[in-house]
Amino acid sequence: MYYPEELVEEIRTKNDIVEVISGYVKLTRKGSSYWGLCPFHNEKSPSFHVIGDRQMYHCFGCGAGGNVFTFLMNYENYSFQEAIKVLADRAGVSLPEVEYSEEMRRRENRRARLMEVNKEAAKFFYYQLRTPHGEIGYRYLKKRELSDETMKKFGLGYAGKNGGELVGYLRSKGFEDDLIKEAGVANFTERSGLISQFWNRVMFPIQDINHKVIGFGGRVMGDGEPKYLNSPETPVFDKRRNLYGLNFARTARAGNMILCEGYMDVIAMHQAGFTQAVASLGTAFTAEQANILHRYTDNVLLAYDSDGPGVKAALRGIGILREAGLTGKVINMQPYKDPDEFIKNLGREAFQKRIDEAENSFFFEIRMLERDYDLKDPDSKTRFHREIAKKLCGFSEAVERENYLRAIAEKYHIVSEDLRRLVNSAAAQTGLARPVVRPKSGVQSKSSAQDNEKRNQRLLITWLVDMPSLYGKVSRYLSPRDFTEELYRKAAERLFPELEKGKVNPAGIISMFEEEEEQREVSSLFHAGLPQLNTEAEKEKAFKDILMAVKKSSYEFYTSRLGSDVEALKQAIDGKKALEELAKTHISLN
Repeated sequence: MYYPEELVEEIRTKNDIVEVISGYVKLTRKGSSYWGLCPFHNEKSPSFHVIGDRQMYHCFGCGAGGNVFTFLMNYENYSFQEAIKVLADRAGVSLPEVEYSEEMRRRENRRARLMEVNKEAAKFFYYQLRTPHGEIGYRYLKKRELSDETMKKFGLGYAGKNGGELVGYLRSKGFEDDLIKEAGVANFTERSGLISQFWNRVMFPIQDINHKVIGFGGRVMGDGEPKYLNSPETPVFDKRRNLYGLNFARTARAGNMILCEGYMDVIAMHQAGFTQAVASLGTAFTAEQANILHRYTDNVLLAYDSDGPGVKAALRGIGILREAGLTGKVINMQPYKDPDEFIKNLGREAFQKRIDEAENSFFFEIRMLERDYDLKDPDSKTRFHREIAKKLCGFSEAVERENYLRAIAEKYHIVSEDLRRLVNSAAAQTGLARPVVRPKSGVQSKSSAQDNEKRNQRLLITWLVDMPSLYGKVSRYLSPRDFTEELYRKAAERLFPELEKGKVNPAGIISMFEEEEEQREVSSLFHAGLPQLNTEAEKEKAFKDILMAVKKSSYEFYTSRLGSDVEALKQAIDGKKALEELAKTHISLN
């Protein structure tokens, strides 16, 4: 839901950032600000800076920064809307009710009722496990070496020997039969009427990121089939868009996520301290799940079974992760089948070592491919090299492809130029990739030039916020349109009127943006790291150089658009005039 800017600002100002962050991080006051160990990366010396008068935080180690909304979004992995609701509740601010149509209201009410069914079913299973009826399930979990604390954390339960018990319980709570069926915990049969498909099973409640039960997985006790049974798709449970254990893993702060195949693997890993473990929900890993993981990390470690199906699933998962822009690595489980077995036999430290030594996913693919060829046979070896070349064509970025080409050539004792010719040949035949073009020495890449432009724009805004008096001296030469990075321009459009009035509110500017990445990027505008200079003359020169650089980039930006943008002509003319005046102008910092 959209909330008015005035309301968002009221909520922000009523939640002092020092007080909120102190609930998560131990802060020590130094002068007018506070310092602590950053909660977003591992460090021994405090580099996490909280500035009370600006209501902002910034880590000089990892670059994390923003206002109180950004902090909650980053730490708790909330959306902007969720952070607003949490902080509104904390400050006692009432949020406007969502205006629903009758149909929307009916659908939301139905959804809420389905969630209630799942919640009550989870309670029923949880209680059953801890009664004499659930002893078989409890003994099974104890045999798997799970502690009572772990069972409680994951809400593990037991479905009794009779599938009608759950239905009877839910009916006693006032739920209608059609609602129970729609929630996916029971089905109608001609013989028995409404009866649960979950019976004689250890139950694993599946929770969304807010710890609300949306479905179940059940492991049969004994030799029954299927071994694992999962809830069907329902209005509240989409298997492709959820991951088991993510409600805990999203706050693990491990720098990676570990993707497993099964519920027990996830639970065993969490019990051993690897709280970043998640698993897909009875289906193959999906692109939607990869995109969900990308919200929390750039690095995913695959901890799939070491058998044939597990290797096949890992190879498939690698491709999905790569498509989602994630870096994938593969954890070697040998000589055991899965993480659960490995940890039970060799322990936590040995598994941590395997994490540290996880194999690059591309090397894993090539190693698995190698098994299909006899490298002692010249013909088979040639075909293997051709397949490597085809795989290398999968890298669309020339630099990345070249790096892997060299690494693989060294690993398999192939002459780099020979492998490169095979890659170019495969690329020409399939159109998968263009031949690698080696950059000429001394030529700066376009991305590097853009990075410098962005850095100069950040530095200029930091100068103006740190020394607001400068704005009056340069405002005639500068406008928000000089910030060619769109995000920076929007921030400048808000900042410049505030500088004009002498009331700068960086935390409020950050709140204009809903996405965490945007908030973090805008926050960087106020912490660009100005040069440490000794004399006033050096500082004046540094400021003027930055201002000139921003104006020059702006002039070049609009000049390049003269044929397609009418406004660009005026901006280019004004820019040239401003550059000429600035070159002759002394700007004092006093």
